[in-house]
Amino acid sequence: MSDARTEYKDIIDHEHHVSQKRPQMSRLNRAAQFSPFAALTGYDSLVAESARVTDARKNLTDDEIETLNLKISFLQSRLVEKPEVTVLHFVEDGKKSGGAYIETKGIIRKILHHERVLIMESDAEILLDDMIDVYGSIFNSLDFSEGDATVYE
Repeated sequence: MSDARTEYKDIIDHEHHVSQKRPQMSRLNRAAQFSPFAALTGYDSLVAESARVTDARKNLTDDEIETLNLKISFLQSRLVEKPEVTVLHFVEDGKKSGGAYIETKGIIRKILHHERVLIMESDAEILLDDMIDVYGSIFNSLDFSEGDATVYE
């Protein structure tokens, strides 16, 4: 250190120069000059996307499929009552394999069996093949455990 002091002894004790022509840069702007930059643009979002978890599509058992079909048939026969139900269904992820199970609540407008689509009054279209359950107060008086819809009044 003594070598460096002797090497710069002519300027080492002088005051720091402050320009009269240009304003002093703020500490934030000065610090930004030395902050790291993103050498790999989009890398952080790519890492976040790969860390995002998706669900795998569940395969229903034969009993679950039969129960779901009974519920859909029951709803078809009661469409004039405008039943409000909650449908649990699978939605494919657009970016990676898998997807998510979401609940859609609303009043059913119609069920198109040939197209395999359930249409809600909100214009939401749910594929019957993506559904895993449908429930609501309209099913309270029914028992689907026997393999047929038994009404309990």
